[in-house]
Amino acid sequence: MTDGDEQPDAPAGASGPARSSRRRWPLWTALALVLVLLACGAPGVLLLGLVPGVAGRPAAGSADDPAARRLGERMTAQLDRQAAALLAGDRPGFLAVAEPPARPALTRRYAALRALRVTVWRPEANGVPAEVDGRAGEWRLTVRVGYCFVVVDCTPSTVTIGTRWRIVGDEPRLVTVEESRAAPAGARPWEVSDLAVAVGKRTMVATTPALRAKLPGLLAQAEAAAEVADLYVVAGTPPDRYLVFYAGHTEWQRWYGGGRPKWTAGYAVGVGGGHHDVVLNAQSITPAGIDDLLRHELTHAASLPDRGYSDRSTWWLVEGLAEYAGADGQPVDRYDGLAEVRKLVRGGWDGRLDSLAPADDAADDRVGGAYGVSYLAVRHLVDRYGEQRMLDFFRAVVHEHRSVDEAAERVFGDPWSALHDDCVDYLRTVAGG
Repeated sequence: MTDGDEQPDAPAGASGPARSSRRRWPLWTALALVLVLLACGAPGVLLLGLVPGVAGRPAAGSADDPAARRLGERMTAQLDRQAAALLAGDRPGFLAVAEPPARPALTRRYAALRALRVTVWRPEANGVPAEVDGRAGEWRLTVRVGYCFVVVDCTPSTVTIGTRWRIVGDEPRLVTVEESRAAPAGARPWEVSDLAVAVGKRTMVATTPALRAKLPGLLAQAEAAAEVADLYVVAGTPPDRYLVFYAGHTEWQRWYGGGRPKWTAGYAVGVGGGHHDVVLNAQSITPAGIDDLLRHELTHAASLPDRGYSDRSTWWLVEGLAEYAGADGQPVDRYDGLAEVRKLVRGGWDGRLDSLAPADDAADDRVGGAYGVSYLAVRHLVDRYGEQRMLDFFRAVVHEHRSVDEAAERVFGDPWSALHDDCVDYLRTVAGG
C-alpha cells in the first residue's frame, strides 16, 4: 500500500521524485510511495585525481587545471583509505583522514553503516575540488558513493554527497561530510541517525535505538511480507534484500528529505541500483494495519522499475497492484476500503481510472476511495485474465512505457476502452454504486 498518494510529478528520466500515498480509517494505514527517478547507472563517475598539496592555491574546480586534478587525486586516495577501513571494521582508520571537529558525525555514520552490514563502499570523485566561497583554504569535492548492504555482489545503490577539506601539512584532511540533499532521495537514515538493526533472510529492518524493542516483531512481519512481494516481481529477479526503516517523529521529518503529507504512514523510495528503501511512520501505523502496509510497500520495491514512473494516469495501476498484494488473497467483500470506494463512486469521481490519483491535500476518504477503486480494477483484471497476464500488462505500461491501449491489445487481446468500462462496471457493482 502506498500512502497518502503523492502522484508522479516529474517527467520520465528527470531527477524529481514521483509519489503516491494513501490513508485507511480506521484500520487503513496511510502510506506514500516516493518513486524516485534516479539516473542510477553504474557509479562509474570519472575519478579525477587529487594530487599532493601544492604550496600555491589549487585551481577552483577547473577540470583542465593540473593542480586541481592532483589535489582531487589526493582527496580520492584518502577516501579510498577510509572505505577500506570501513569495510574492515577499523573505526580508527575510518576516522584517521578527518580533522577532530568532523569525527563525531563520522563516528555515528561509521556505526550506522556497520550496523547495516555494509559490504560495498566505493567513493568516486564527481569533478574536481573547488574553493569554498568565504572560507579561505577550504575546498569542496562532490563525491558519488556506490554502496551495498549485507549482499556482497549486489548492484550498488548510489548517493552523492559533498565533502569539504583543508590541507594540513602536505595532506588533505576532511573537515565536513555533508548529508545528501540532492533530489530525489535526500538524506539517507544512515547519514543522520544512530541506528539499531535486525537482519533476516529476505529483509533488514532498522530504527533508532529508542525504538529498538520493535525490531523483532517488525522483522518477522517484514519477512512474511517479503514472501508475498517476491511474487510480484515484474522484471528481473526479486530484490536481494528489502530494507525497511522505521521512523520516529523526528526521523520522519528528516529521513529522505521529509515533507510527506500529514496522512502519510509509509513510502518506498528508489535509491539506485534497482533498490527501493521502505520507510514506515511509527506515529501513524496501527497494529492492525502494518502487515498489509508492509506487503504493499515491499510490492512496490519488487515491481517498480529502477527509475520509478512518471505518468500520473497510471497511478491506479501502480497502486492497484500494491493493494492487490496487500490484500493477500482475501475475499473482495472483506476489503476494508469498500465504504470509501462507495462514497467515491457515488460522489464526484468522473469514472475514469486515469483520473484517480488524489492530490496531496485530498481528504482521507477521497484518498482511501482512490486506493480502493485501484485495487478493485486490478482485482477484476486478475480474475479475468490471471495474475501473470496482469503482471505482463503492468510491465508493458509501467516498465516499457506503452500506452494502455497498446498494452491491452498486446497482452489481453482486447481493446482497453472496453476493458476500462468493464472494470468500472465491476467496481460499481461491488461498491453497490
